[in-house]
Amino acid sequence: MAGTAGDAAAITGAPARRSGLTFGALALVLLVLVAVSAGSGQMNIPVTEVAGSVLRRLGLPWGPAPAADHAEAALYLVRFPRVMLTVLVGAALAIGGVLMQGIFGNPLAEPGVVGVSAGAAAGACLVIVTGFSGLGEWSVVAAAFGGGLLATWLVYTTARQSGRTEVVTLILTGVAVNAVGGALIAFFTFIGDASAREEIVFWQLGSFNGTRWQHVAVVAPIVLVGCALAWSLARRLDLLALGERPARHLGVEVERLRGVAIVIVALLTSAAVAFTGIIAFVGLVVPHLLRMVLGPGHRLLLPAAILGGAVLLSAADLGARTLVSFADLPIGMLTALIGGPFFFYLIRRTRRGAGGWS
Repeated sequence: MAGTAGDAAAITGAPARRSGLTFGALALVLLVLVAVSAGSGQMNIPVTEVAGSVLRRLGLPWGPAPAADHAEAALYLVRFPRVMLTVLVGAALAIGGVLMQGIFGNPLAEPGVVGVSAGAAAGACLVIVTGFSGLGEWSVVAAAFGGGLLATWLVYTTARQSGRTEVVTLILTGVAVNAVGGALIAFFTFIGDASAREEIVFWQLGSFNGTRWQHVAVVAPIVLVGCALAWSLARRLDLLALGERPARHLGVEVERLRGVAIVIVALLTSAAVAFTGIIAFVGLVVPHLLRMVLGPGHRLLLPAAILGGAVLLSAADLGARTLVSFADLPIGMLTALIGGPFFFYLIRRTRRGAGGWS
């Protein structure tokens, strides 16, 4: 009996240790990336001075203060807003990916499936081309946010029939809405002048350049509320992973769960891309990588995705700012360069595991 109890403790202890190590490693890497990213730029600030500056702001006189003139202004007016928004957007996109893969039961699903990115881009392009400025500097952001929500609502209501939403119909409707969104973007690009075309192309490539604390203040509460709501669905997503019928027998209202999850995904993704432009593959890559380490349980996967998404996008943004001197590369381009090959790998791996598609 003692041996059996010991074996059971060892079996349950190993995953717990692996989970603890994973969360600890992700948190440590994120802290390092935040400090390095805040110190990197045309004015390089050592990590020790970045940490010293933050600690002094917290009332702890530890570590050296930034020595260079205007270093404090560069940190708190330019770099920390960008770093914070990068962390928030990475977390939002990764949580959206976990929810989409959970409700579709497919590791290839991501927020773009329901057309939210295409809708946001079409909304932003409409404002850029027409020059609408009714909301001042927030016009493009508001149009992108509204476009993302509208596209998601269109996909969901079109796919829903007789109180039910079939997954295949939802995905196919998302493909159609994505195609329409792409056509609208092409149309707006065609009719826009040279300045509008340049702005449309740059917006679609994704960037955190020009981020301010006002942007962080808008995105932060949406991401925090979205993450909390997603966490509340964790147990039901685990039951849904058993299959729709078993989940219903266990008391899960599958249609309601899918509806709530899609609303959360739409809010998180729309808020993210509205300020940064389209950033692809984060919602696809991060959940799948973490699932290979932590397993399919959403009570671990969801909080890990917050850290994992923040780590991936922080690393990508650091690369965007430092790979080419005095240039800010489009971050959407970098995530696509990483995510594209990984997506091919994922398709081949899934195909081998399923023994083929037919």
